[in-house]
Amino acid sequence: MLYSLARPLLFSLAPERAHELTLSLLKSAHRMRLIRSNIPAKPVTCMGIEFPNPVGLAAGLDKNGAYIDALAALGFGFIEIGTITPRPQAGNPHPRLFRLPDAKAIINRMGFNNEGVDALVEHVKAAKFKGVLGINIGKNADTPVENAVDDYLICLEKVYNYASYITVNISSPNTKNLRSLQSGDALTELLETLKNRQLELAELHQHYVPLVLKVAPDLTPSDIEFIAKQLLQFKIDGLIVTNTTLSREGVETLQHAEEAGGLSGAPVFEKSTACLAAFAAQLQGQIPLIGVGGILSGEQALAKQQAGASLVQIYSGLIYTGPMLIEDCVNTLKAL
Repeated sequence: MLYSLARPLLFSLAPERAHELTLSLLKSAHRMRLIRSNIPAKPVTCMGIEFPNPVGLAAGLDKNGAYIDALAALGFGFIEIGTITPRPQAGNPHPRLFRLPDAKAIINRMGFNNEGVDALVEHVKAAKFKGVLGINIGKNADTPVENAVDDYLICLEKVYNYASYITVNISSPNTKNLRSLQSGDALTELLETLKNRQLELAELHQHYVPLVLKVAPDLTPSDIEFIAKQLLQFKIDGLIVTNTTLSREGVETLQHAEEAGGLSGAPVFEKSTACLAAFAAQLQGQIPLIGVGGILSGEQALAKQQAGASLVQIYSGLIYTGPMLIEDCVNTLKAL
């Protein structure tokens, strides 16, 4: 109800300003103990981790891990922070975030704006949250794509002791050539190198942190087949399906549709769910899937599960529906 009252004000502001204000207000409300969550328990074990419920927050909302405790108070089963890069970077020029309210959609070209991995680690250490925390890692924009693995290794090593699982983001459309890492020798080298280092870190620290890959929805059937084989070959622990899309199908006539960047929200639901089902068919339950993209209702969360997801994540749906979306999704999944 409170979000319903606040939404007109937030939508009157520039999207990025509204984003910052929402997080600031949420943090203040949490400090004043004003947040009450009634999310029922629905434990799910995935990747060797017990999740209190299968509905998580997707990466991108809290890039620096500065709002972990406040976000966790909303009742998420898990929180994913990032995408983080080795060095701080400003991201792309403003404006870089656009609402398409008639389609319940967002276009963003943020460009991995973040304070750098060291700042994120300090925020995580300061948080009181003891639940499931995913950390999403990427590369700096000025790192040549042929050297991208070096950036991922830096982040992997620095966050290893602070993450429940680590997501390798090679699917944002807003860092030049990043998506080229989803194919061919580039993907093979990346996965092999990161897997080897993960095993070394597990031995060094005497605990195993799962490694997850996040892919785009704009993949061909042959892309999906190739990625699935690579995941199995290198024993990657999980797959997040999907990131934002470059497609503008369904929003072509709307204001801001021509803006560059990734499209999220309702229009990506069908595409991302079809991609999820295609990976499920290839992987045959050998690697757990996390479904994300266009979830604005519990029924859509259920559709992700029916397409093969063990867990789901939400982000853009929160902007249009509010935090009550979490409870709707958990209750719908719990009903089964």
